[in-house]
Amino acid sequence: MTPSTVIITVAAYFAVMLAVGWLASKGADNQGFFNGGRKAPWWIVAIAMIGAPMSGVTYVSVPGMVGLGGTAMGYMQMVLGFFVGYLVIAFVLTPVFFKMKMVSIYQYLEDRFGAASHKTGAWFFFLSKILGAAVRLYLVCVTLQLMVFEPLGLPFILNVIISVAIVLLYTFRGGVKSVIWTDTLKTICMVTSIILAIVFIAKDMGLNLKGVSQTISGSEYSRIFFFDDVAHPEYFWKQFLSGILLVVAMTGLDQDLMQRTLASKNQKDSRKNLITSGLLQVPVIFLFLCLGVLLYIYAAQKGITETGDTIFPAVATSGYLPAVVGILFVIGLVSCAYSAGGSALTALTTSFTVDILGTKGKSEESVAEARKKVHLGMAVLMGLVIMVFYMLSTKSAIDAVYKLASYTYGPILGMFAFGIFCKRKVHDRWVPLVAVAAPIICLILQTNSQRWFGGYTFSYELILINALLTILGLCALIKSKKDE
Repeated sequence: MTPSTVIITVAAYFAVMLAVGWLASKGADNQGFFNGGRKAPWWIVAIAMIGAPMSGVTYVSVPGMVGLGGTAMGYMQMVLGFFVGYLVIAFVLTPVFFKMKMVSIYQYLEDRFGAASHKTGAWFFFLSKILGAAVRLYLVCVTLQLMVFEPLGLPFILNVIISVAIVLLYTFRGGVKSVIWTDTLKTICMVTSIILAIVFIAKDMGLNLKGVSQTISGSEYSRIFFFDDVAHPEYFWKQFLSGILLVVAMTGLDQDLMQRTLASKNQKDSRKNLITSGLLQVPVIFLFLCLGVLLYIYAAQKGITETGDTIFPAVATSGYLPAVVGILFVIGLVSCAYSAGGSALTALTTSFTVDILGTKGKSEESVAEARKKVHLGMAVLMGLVIMVFYMLSTKSAIDAVYKLASYTYGPILGMFAFGIFCKRKVHDRWVPLVAVAAPIICLILQTNSQRWFGGYTFSYELILINALLTILGLCALIKSKKDE
């Protein structure tokens, strides 16, 4: 696949995305930017929410992880937990957020505990989202570097500047209104490209639908459930519980993804879109994993040695398959990448403007001016963090995303859980200390777990330990009845 073909494909998709974003942003004010004016149809939000948590990392890294470290299709264990997590969001968190008519979900922490807790939640989200968004966009930049910029002799930094500029362009005016409709476009492109990639690979291997099913089920990569070794990172209950907690934290307590849900007309519509999107994510991610199995089998037949995050792009652009497969790969990749980057940028702008700078008592014009400056600043910061990840590198980006989430979302999960299920007041000024101490203790535990706990290895369930430590710390800060 030539660089010119990739450039034309990216430019065509970007033109469509920019048109969709522009049409969606017509008449958008600050409320339209922050929450879509609460007028989005629930079924559109549901379609958008299927693809919203999926980025270029999901598109490339989920199929690639099938052949790494004996994980096989064990990721489905987490996906089953994801659905339960969506039910928790729909029936526990959404009623709270709609009742309080929030722009930023972290305003709950100020109402419940105080200003220090509000700022703590906002700063942890800021750290979580900027790192997570940078990892996601970094992977796409690396792929485009191999396919376009490197053959043309162009530096990686130019790649990053162009990618961040694209994300900035289509979200600058419309915010959430643009993000919801571009996420809908992304979901359609992503699912279509995955299905067609499976079809073309199966056709080249001489397999019909039954043959594909038999090939996947009979391969060494087909194992889904791991019940035999509790110390193994893929042990079912660790993965299933991690899936529930990660979705509650990374979706329900994430300003980025909850902005879409809060853009629904009412609580009932919000609940419908969450349950629908959570249910549909199960077969969609299963398709990703089936593609991963076929990729490894096909690569072995053709002598392609790439693994992990690079196997999908290597096979798609190898020349063994029709050129349309490479084009489909690029469309799927950029649709995931730029949409995810745009929604992250919008959420960062919203949280920083509302939670950290504050909007109370300010005019519509001054808020709009501050929001635009913050939006531009976040884009620059995202580009800088991508450059840092480029220098550090990582074999599996999806693994890096969840590991980061275990540390940065854990305190947020603990704070919200304590606030919702325990009605006592706490000494608000000490909450930041608890939130910082919990992930530090988790790092010490993870570093020494095999030595201290008889070979036990922590996986993503570390987010539960992180949240529990935060809850214990908040219990220690409970005010006496006299102080309350």
